[in-house]
Amino acid sequence: MPWDRSELWVGYISENGEIHKRVCVAGGDPSLVESPTEPKWSPDGELFFITDRKNGFWNIHRWIESENKVEPVNFLDAEFARPLWIFGMNSYVFVQSGKQRNSIVCSYRQQGKSYLGIIHDVQSSTLTPLDIPFTDLDNITSGKECLYLEGASAVHPSSIAKVTLDDDKSKVVNFNIIWSSSPDSLKYSSYISKPELIEFPTEVPGQNAYAYFYPPTNPIYQANQGEKPPLLLKSHGGPTAETRGLLNLSIQYWTSRGWAFADVNYGGSTGYGREYRERLLGQWGIVDVNDCCSCAKYLVANGKVDGERLCITGGSAGGYTTLAALAFRDTFKAGASLYGVGDLSLLSAETHKFESHYIDKLVGGEKELIERSPINHVDQFSCPIILFQGLEDKVVPPDQARKIYQALKEKGVPVALVEYEGEQHGFRKAENIKFTLEQQMVFFARLIGNFNVADDITPIKIDNFDN
Repeated sequence: MPWDRSELWVGYISENGEIHKRVCVAGGDPSLVESPTEPKWSPDGELFFITDRKNGFWNIHRWIESENKVEPVNFLDAEFARPLWIFGMNSYVFVQSGKQRNSIVCSYRQQGKSYLGIIHDVQSSTLTPLDIPFTDLDNITSGKECLYLEGASAVHPSSIAKVTLDDDKSKVVNFNIIWSSSPDSLKYSSYISKPELIEFPTEVPGQNAYAYFYPPTNPIYQANQGEKPPLLLKSHGGPTAETRGLLNLSIQYWTSRGWAFADVNYGGSTGYGREYRERLLGQWGIVDVNDCCSCAKYLVANGKVDGERLCITGGSAGGYTTLAALAFRDTFKAGASLYGVGDLSLLSAETHKFESHYIDKLVGGEKELIERSPINHVDQFSCPIILFQGLEDKVVPPDQARKIYQALKEKGVPVALVEYEGEQHGFRKAENIKFTLEQQMVFFARLIGNFNVADDITPIKIDNFDN
């Protein structure tokens, strides 16, 4: 995959339009593991790009053409780029500062938080942070005398902001949100649960993993004295991706109703460097599952949540981690799988071109694919599960969810299956997204929560529970 290894080439174009000379700038040295990304020509014609050579973190570099040499512009244990799942990512831009100098404005992530910074002099590599309200950044682009940022924070939903710097380009003089995905959210700030970045021990001695913990928050209600909240733990998709500590109203739905929520960046997630990212190579279904279980146990041990009311949820690759945790471990008392992968062999055989060998690197050969596929171990499911599935899903065919549902039904384990006409891999219709959230809530509340839900929700039938 692009984040494993890739190459960056420069081609020289002749007058008749042919490439007459080719130079491999980065990625060609077999002794140097790197994955260059986001190449750009500066206004002066210099080539800049981001790569993770030597320190294992995506840092900005430049190519000295006359010497065919690569030099780091900065050297920091921080990620200045994201995995190249899609085209068009823009993590840095060139801006003109005083004395006609070209400076670089960039975003970077360190310890679960995004920062905006400026490098005035690529020779000295000095990175100056710029103070903005966003703690999570996606893309940057330059406008006329300004910048535009795509970002968010614990209290700001995904938004676009216009940023103006002073004449020296050394500090922010104006920050204005010009578009918000949820402009009314600030009205309910007293209900918003702010994430706490937690670092917890994994099953590997000396190795830690990370998660965002959201405590239940509601100014109108107070829990009974001594009662610990139930926990919903989420395993993100990808799996080479990262969950972020930004305002997500789907998470706030749970925390405003008395639940604690943990969003886990298990080993294999991005944002913490190559070594962390590669923990999942050959270990998908083991490291991610262990880290999710370790996170839940850590929160119980620290008195944050009720150990008898631990639930897990996830979609797609996160749904696979959810199903694997429920089949192969006994940490969680109930779970929800949203279009989750149940059959790794089928996924490996039928996935699209971009991911054609992705599963091989994450899991291994046919033996491992069979051993780690929850669909081959349905007899090991022993706690309640609710499954949500789109009937047009080409990535995870509906038969996988149906097979798990049927096996649990025959085994006598409480189970429910929700199928959506017209939905594919990931739900798009608002009414289905809402229904999925609500039915998870009422399913968990009825089976392990020991409480009535606050909302007027009509529960669907749960087999082996409802007469």
